[in-house]
Amino acid sequence: MPSHLFELLGTVVPVAVQFILFLRWLHRRMRADEIARSFVRDLAVSHLPHIYTALREIGRRQGTDLQEAPPVRFSDFSRYRRNW
Repeated sequence: MPSHLFELLGTVVPVAVQFILFLRWLHRRMRADEIARSFVRDLAVSHLPHIYTALREIGRRQGTDLQEAPPVRFSDFSRYRRNW
């Protein structure tokens, strides 16, 4: 085999490995962000109403009248993100 083929192979293989590792890191980071967003949304939609209900009940038992729970509103900032 010609020596320039070994040089080319010695250059391409590490570059390809680095690129694959970068893609793997990027995928994990995007997935972690997606999981965090879904966790926060689930917390706000499913659990906050129960928390507010429990706090109102505790306040009622102690003789304190609490305000109505604030509505859960979401702001969608994904439309403002840059598409790389």
